[in-house]
Amino acid sequence: MSAPPAYLLVAHGSRDPRPQIGLEQLARRLQARLAAPEGASHLPVSDGVSTAVATASASSTALVRTASLELAPLQLHQRIVQVAQEANSAGASQLQIVPLFLLPGVHLKQDIPAEVARAQQTLAGRMPLRLRSHLGSRSSMQHLLARRFERHAAPARVLLAHGSRRTGGNQPVEAMAARLGAVAAYWSVAPTLDERLASLAQQGNEQIAIMPYFLFPGGIADAIAERVAQLRSAQPQLSLQLDEPLGATDELADAICEGLHA
Repeated sequence: MSAPPAYLLVAHGSRDPRPQIGLEQLARRLQARLAAPEGASHLPVSDGVSTAVATASASSTALVRTASLELAPLQLHQRIVQVAQEANSAGASQLQIVPLFLLPGVHLKQDIPAEVARAQQTLAGRMPLRLRSHLGSRSSMQHLLARRFERHAAPARVLLAHGSRRTGGNQPVEAMAARLGAVAAYWSVAPTLDERLASLAQQGNEQIAIMPYFLFPGGIADAIAERVAQLRSAQPQLSLQLDEPLGATDELADAICEGLHA
């Protein structure tokens, strides 16, 4: 019998409890897909447990755990060691670390690799660690966003991300938006959502789909929804179709799973 796979999903961390709740739900959905027999990867998940997980034997079920880079009880390298020891006991041959980050930056280039290196040193070869590419770098994310945009009957599209002041930090958002036939806007830097909407309206667009490029509901998503509500009241001639953050959905679990098999 082959060794069960082991994965650690790493998110940023937040004081708001909703991202952590979403992360745990997403881990259960991913575990369902990894445990499902071939051809059954789209079984619905109810109450966090799918039919595949319920019927799979313990030895065939993938181990999927979660961690946060910041604002967590354990530092990331400590959590990695903890999960690696659990994976070793379960018979896994390695622990794959999956950063659930949509954009590259200091966290991905420096902080997470440094934490992985500290954990590997502590483990002293007892469990190999493999750091996977971040979520936003995968083609499956483009397909997911394209499907979500297609749910809106709006010819104009806005991909709304947090935004970075780092030189070149927003280039991946610009590239993703271009591939989706959208324009990029940012919550914390220019061009802002208000600026993009004004520009699109000046071009004659009245129906505009807005896609928040965020993983889970939280304070920023709440602020975006509030601002869009204000803009709807101020500009009733515009049909502003605001989507939700990506969320702990079957779609996102499938996108992660596809990346793991790449």
